Amino acid sequence: MPAMALQLLCLPCAGASATMYLRWRRLLPRWIEIVPVELPGRGSRLGERFVEDFGTLVDRLCDEQAAAMRGGAGLAGEARDFAFFGHSMGALLAHGMTQRLRERGERLPRALIASGSAAPSRRDTSRLRAALADDAALAADLRRQGGTPDEVFANAELLRLTLDVLGADYRVCDSFRHVPQAPLPVPLHVFAGRQDEIAPDRLAAWSLESDVPATLDWFDGGHFFVRQQEGAVLTALTRHLTALSAMCAPARAAPGAFA
Repeated sequence: MPAMALQLLCLPCAGASATMYLRWRRLLPRWIEIVPVELPGRGSRLGERFVEDFGTLVDRLCDEQAAAMRGGAGLAGEARDFAFFGHSMGALLAHGMTQRLRERGERLPRALIASGSAAPSRRDTSRLRAALADDAALAADLRRQGGTPDEVFANAELLRLTLDVLGADYRVCDSFRHVPQAPLPVPLHVFAGRQDEIAPDRLAAWSLESDVPATLDWFDGGHFFVRQQEGAVLTALTRHLTALSAMCAPARAAPGAFA
């Protein structure tokens, strides 16, 4: 077991709750403590109003997760640190939170793992805007992405709840505006699905977001490869987190790193 215990703050994809990460608590090593970051308006925060502006949501999450990012004693009294994992919209939020922490002069994550997302500088929101036209368009987009059980589409109440969450999250993503900033002094790891629609050059642009050589792991599957290839994803995640101490120092690009 590594000397460093670590809290992994996990941010959900659009339309989802942080419960998507609960399984990981029993599948990952004990020294990795999963902290599912729930967003307003879903899951345990169902009664709260949605936050539909990207900057406002990032600020709120940084405030709400301050205790988890403060560190403290781990399982055996050892030092504890934190890292971010985000899938799709969650990756964009995790990156935004890291930038905001730097602006505030606060502790930065030991690593940022961006899964299933184009780089902030290469986002294309045209699909989101088309999907927000009406409920039919939003439901069609949800079905096209895959990963949503048929039971959701068959249950009017459940579909209504899902579309409300998805619409709010799409508006968050649509409100994002990329502002070029200096690369982050944080190791960055990108996870991607081979059958996802995100073009390789839009993934490669993540390498511009960190001053540490970024890595890219490919997995079979579409946009929801994190579910389809959960075992492989968690193996790669554990490998990167285990190697954190070595990766924090400047090094040559490792095999699989962006050129």
